[in-house]
Amino acid sequence: MTKWITVRRVLRVLAAVAAVLVALPAMVAAFFWLESTGTPEPWARSTGHDALWLGHAWVDGRRTEADVKAMAVRLRETGIKDVYVHAGPFDFDGSLPPSKHPGAGDFLKWWKAELPGVRVSAWLGQKVDYGLDLGDPATRQRVLDGVRGIMALGFDGVHYNFEPITSGDEGFLDLLTRTRPLLGGGALSTSTPQIEPLPFMRPFAHAVISHDKYWLRDYFREVATLVDQVAIMTYDSFLPLGSLYRGHVTRQAALGLDLAPDGKTLLIGAPAYHDHGVPWLDAAESVAAAAEGARLALSDHEARRERFGLALYVDFAATGEDWAEYRRFWLSP
Repeated sequence: MTKWITVRRVLRVLAAVAAVLVALPAMVAAFFWLESTGTPEPWARSTGHDALWLGHAWVDGRRTEADVKAMAVRLRETGIKDVYVHAGPFDFDGSLPPSKHPGAGDFLKWWKAELPGVRVSAWLGQKVDYGLDLGDPATRQRVLDGVRGIMALGFDGVHYNFEPITSGDEGFLDLLTRTRPLLGGGALSTSTPQIEPLPFMRPFAHAVISHDKYWLRDYFREVATLVDQVAIMTYDSFLPLGSLYRGHVTRQAALGLDLAPDGKTLLIGAPAYHDHGVPWLDAAESVAAAAEGARLALSDHEARRERFGLALYVDFAATGEDWAEYRRFWLSP
């Protein structure tokens, strides 16, 4: 009898654990679904502060002047004000050899002739979990030396993309602070992980994937204070439905609007790519859903935000449908 009582107790514990594991995702899904509801205001749309990530082919010699002219035709009638062209990555020791971007000079000359009003920042980064060590002062100094060199080529700014940065990382804050004087009047921007949308989601996600998927709000605010532009990478949400992804973007945009200081540009990453690696994400995540979520958040914000836009990731994967969704759901909804 004692043995049977013990078995029953174990089964009850397992049943309780199973119930929690089922109930919590259901509650999170319900929250995101509610966030996705509502109708955005007509004025909630592009204000001409959008951005686009550009691939490495633009600076390694594969793209030509004709390619720049073709891209200029596409971008002239959009709200895209900034592009981030991949000019790295840094080596694991933090250095940035010029051989990483041999065609940068020609690209910048062609670009500024065609689109002088669209700023070009060097998109620079590296893996920091099993790669570059931002906690090492010597590594950070080599990163800064690379920034100094890239700015000498004529870039308008630097866009950092180090992944995955842990919430609270002091080395990253130091790097941002020390980068500013190297840019003159140039723009400093960074992509960021998502902000923890609900309590306890950060430690849960960390336990599953072994690194931070979410940043705490105070750390996001601190980073946003140190840069001119902050772009939240809202994709790879692992949500199975477009409505839930729209609600997820709404939540991220709402948090970003509350946390990013006035005068800073807040960008919402929009997934203009279709190889997520998880089948349902290709259907659930779209530029249209990101735009709708951003509009809902902007409509509900207590004050209109001029420096707010979408950042499309990424040019070489974007389809005609992605560009059509950007125009229909964000540029001229």
